[in-house]
Amino acid sequence: PQVASVGLTEAQARERGYTIRIAVLPVGEAVPRAIVNGTAGIIKLVADAQSGRLLGVHAVADAAGELIGAATLALKFHLTVTNLLETFFPYLTMVEGIKLAAQTFERDVAELSCCAS
Repeated sequence: PQVASVGLTEAQARERGYTIRIAVLPVGEAVPRAIVNGTAGIIKLVADAQSGRLLGVHAVADAAGELIGAATLALKFHLTVTNLLETFFPYLTMVEGIKLAAQTFERDVAELSCCAS
């Protein structure tokens, strides 16, 4: 699998004094594109607990290098977890995993239908 990362890691965010929330999404169980392809991996989001602002995105998965492009834009423009939830991410793509990971802050994505993202 590819490895891609942008922004702060969990440890770096804590070192800088942030109170953080973490979302870790197992792509092989939750991202339809990965399920169809039979691949595994994770997407991890690091967010500021107070503002919800995204601080970092880290992925180990097929197409991690492609989904990190969307994550880079999210960090550059200081998007929050709520912003991610309100953004369209195409179905049956690996980048959809970013939104699914954001949804895990509020609910169990295993309970969603295949097309609810």
